Amino acid sequence: MSEHSPLRSPLTRSREHIANNALTVLSVALWVAVISYAYTQAIPRAQYGVLFLGGGILVYLVSELLALEDGAYLDLLLLGASGIVSVVTTVYVYVNYDVLSTIRTGYALPHEYSLAAVFTVVILYLTYRAFGRAFLAVIVLALIYAAFGYLFPGLLKHGGFSLDRIVNLLVLEYDGFFGSITQIVAAWVALFLLYAGLLRAFGAFDIIMRIAFRAATFVKSGVAQSAVISSLIIGSINGAQTANAAMTGSFTIPLMKRSGMKSETAGGIEAVASSGGQIMPPVMGAAAFVMASLLGITYIQVVIAGIIPALIFFVSVSIGVHYMSVRQLTAADLDIESQIDELNDGFHPLVEAARFGIPFAVLMYALGVAQFTVMTSALITCVTMVLTGGGIPIALSIFRKQESVGETVKENAAATIRGLRYGAISIAPIAIIIAAVNGIVDLLMATGMPSKFSLALIGISGGVMAIGVVMAMIICIILGLGMPTVAAYTIVALLIAPTLVSDFGVPNLAAHYFVFYSAILSGITPPIAIAVVVVTGIAESNFWKTSLEALKLSTPLFVLPFAFIYNPELVLGGFTPETIVSGTLAILGAIAITHGLNYYERPLSSRAIGLVTRAVFLVLGVGAMVYPNVMVRVGLVAAAIVLYLVQLRVPSTTIGQANAVAEKQH
Repeated sequence: MSEHSPLRSPLTRSREHIANNALTVLSVALWVAVISYAYTQAIPRAQYGVLFLGGGILVYLVSELLALEDGAYLDLLLLGASGIVSVVTTVYVYVNYDVLSTIRTGYALPHEYSLAAVFTVVILYLTYRAFGRAFLAVIVLALIYAAFGYLFPGLLKHGGFSLDRIVNLLVLEYDGFFGSITQIVAAWVALFLLYAGLLRAFGAFDIIMRIAFRAATFVKSGVAQSAVISSLIIGSINGAQTANAAMTGSFTIPLMKRSGMKSETAGGIEAVASSGGQIMPPVMGAAAFVMASLLGITYIQVVIAGIIPALIFFVSVSIGVHYMSVRQLTAADLDIESQIDELNDGFHPLVEAARFGIPFAVLMYALGVAQFTVMTSALITCVTMVLTGGGIPIALSIFRKQESVGETVKENAAATIRGLRYGAISIAPIAIIIAAVNGIVDLLMATGMPSKFSLALIGISGGVMAIGVVMAMIICIILGLGMPTVAAYTIVALLIAPTLVSDFGVPNLAAHYFVFYSAILSGITPPIAIAVVVVTGIAESNFWKTSLEALKLSTPLFVLPFAFIYNPELVLGGFTPETIVSGTLAILGAIAITHGLNYYERPLSSRAIGLVTRAVFLVLGVGAMVYPNVMVRVGLVAAAIVLYLVQLRVPSTTIGQANAVAEKQH
């Protein structure tokens, strides 16, 4: 029933009440299972992956039930049927783990094939419901290719798989939907989503937003910079472009618009900042955990490799945002107190620092100093978050003797439960999409697709590395359109990265960072641009104009992956002098690109001179980031600096002034 209806039916209210309670119970049960496994590891990881995926599906189904309107009987029927099939499949595959994984590998009983086929249909339906037609089409194409490979031409041709073999691989062999990537998410990523949920429930995200807004009072572009700061911090923890854009954008976009910024620009800034959060250490979203597992290295090595690229991202985007803001913002002294007041006031800053700083310090110590496993570090962090997030307010209420201790205990217990719900609702669609991706990857691996892809890429590029890596980026972006980053990265890491390593001699970590960043860029690349879709809804802006603003701001990020290929020390060298020099040159090159595209003044003498100047900055910046020779890069940076100094001395006018003059003359 619509929100405008004067009265919701008793049946609807009853359904919502039951679904709401069920969602809470399922969320708690899911996290009990996750925490129990992290603490005991008493069962095989593959068996735990089955339990995790089943729990994630149930959480998603119940959350969807809550959103149903009156009269959506078909949806209700499909969700209910999906729930029954998921429960039966999960229980059967979990209970029969020993038999299916050891005795009956490669074949199954007739009723097992039927169950696996129906569960496959459920995964297809849930994928469509959660992520739309685009990703459903990818899965269906993978299934068609696996079944009818003998009909495909040339390199793509293979013998084809029977339906029984396909569903056996997808469901019954603990590969496919329950495979290694699902297990990584279940064991490593899930607890970080719980951490994010607890942070949100205890008010940490509000604190981050308040700090970002306070920073907006110091510089003219600060209102827009608040979007960058808050999105980077929050996005690093939750690791999801769309969720980050929706969460922070609901505050930052209206604030930017009220201060005079165009809707398209405000949306573009938020889309880029939200996409960049997942490459910011120390958490880097979910994809970093998958990368560590695929490469067989520690998670902390992935994080260290990501520091310099993250700095390049942050600096270039911040400067671009400054240029956009100075050109558009009309109220440098905008009163943002009302916006801040909408957020949770919280406690004294020192208390808040203890509540949220201690768990973060524990995470850094566990990962970087003690070098515990990712799962152990995340578990300790979550426990610490509950103790400080809920325990400190309770301790303060006892100390002050002015508040009801019982009420404080209830409030923080409720906040903890909300954190469990937030975390479960966040992880549920990720579990579904990862299961689908795992199925696609295992099917393609069984057909030999990666090696064929390698041969095809070599054939198209003619063995020329420059052409090969450009083609690789295009393919990464296409394969990632409409997908969450972790799903997009997983596919391209298994299809594209091995080709870069084997055929072009790119170091493993550099190849994976190349496809990782390329996959992220798919979120802001039309025609799908999933992050832009979210922000246009909030900004009430035109999709294509918003995409253009996002692309203009993120241009250095499209160049950065090539820097990993031609200057791999950016991600391989740690903090050696060579890496620091190379990173500094890359940052300066990114600044040159951003300056050339976004600088808001132009020479009075000629518009053409202004366009040529921009093009020269772009070329110098790209060369400074990518060219595989330090001395040449130093020369290109020096040329950009000289050109900038010359530009400062040439009489110029702002674009706004030039337009006003043109209007007056007209």
